[in-house]
Amino acid sequence: MTVTVFIDGAVGTTGLEIRDRLAGRGDLAVVTLADDRRKDVTARREALNDADIAILCLPDDAAREAMALIDSGTRVIDGSSAHRTADGWTYGFPELGLDVAGAANVSNPGCYPTGFLALVAPLVRAGLVPHDWPLTVNAISGYSGGGKSLIERFDDDETLAFRDYGFALEHKHVPEMQRHAGLAHPPVFAPMVARAFRGMIVEVPLPLAALPTRPSRAAMLDALHAAYDHQPVITVHDEAPGELLIARDAPLSDRLDLYVFANRSGEQARLVACLDNLGKGAAGAAVQNLNLMAGLDPLAGLVL
Repeated sequence: MTVTVFIDGAVGTTGLEIRDRLAGRGDLAVVTLADDRRKDVTARREALNDADIAILCLPDDAAREAMALIDSGTRVIDGSSAHRTADGWTYGFPELGLDVAGAANVSNPGCYPTGFLALVAPLVRAGLVPHDWPLTVNAISGYSGGGKSLIERFDDDETLAFRDYGFALEHKHVPEMQRHAGLAHPPVFAPMVARAFRGMIVEVPLPLAALPTRPSRAAMLDALHAAYDHQPVITVHDEAPGELLIARDAPLSDRLDLYVFANRSGEQARLVACLDNLGKGAAGAAVQNLNLMAGLDPLAGLVL
């Protein structure tokens, strides 16, 4: 049976990436609205309720409004941050052991939290990092993560090379990082943007000598391998390269690569995740979740 999918917000950055990944698939039927109807409430209500699965690629308030239009059995993947810590929603990170396949409503993870949680959650669960340790996370993303307005800003002003922001320390991604890693305290989050369209590096520094558990690099790698070696989207690398790069014009990717760096004394470490902010950080994750919810090949449409 063909699964019917409606993407509400299909002309935005994430929506277009999802459409590209679903194009030509015979196991899915993607419903689209003409340009003059895509903002029509009646047309959207009909499409939302007729679909087997709806994917919301909307701002937070618009995603909540879309949910209010659904009165049928339509299952939902919400790409916004509106429901990432909401009760009754399944967080869409299946590699963390969450039952995405059986969920009615799935909240797609944020791009920065995807890297952070992939690194930290297994270490907290294994007792290597205390749940009440004051963590920090430094991350840099391609400018496509800021949506149309930031894309236009970088495209229109070639003098822009780098953006540092989030100085109010109230970034909307912090609550989902704290909740889904099981942390007692919100991490200090330092997000940045580089002049590259896509790509992301997320880093968590650890003062191992100060941790009560004083975990070794080998122990942390073992915990990450145990969590992800059976997961085809995530790769844990044993090697420690001298540098990690974001290419200005990198091709799309739905991979997530994890590294653990430590000094020779074992007193300090840097946990690093590399991903495409539009791939596993957004559209790729949505397609993976869609596949699971529809009972299809979890990797269909992904670029690995």
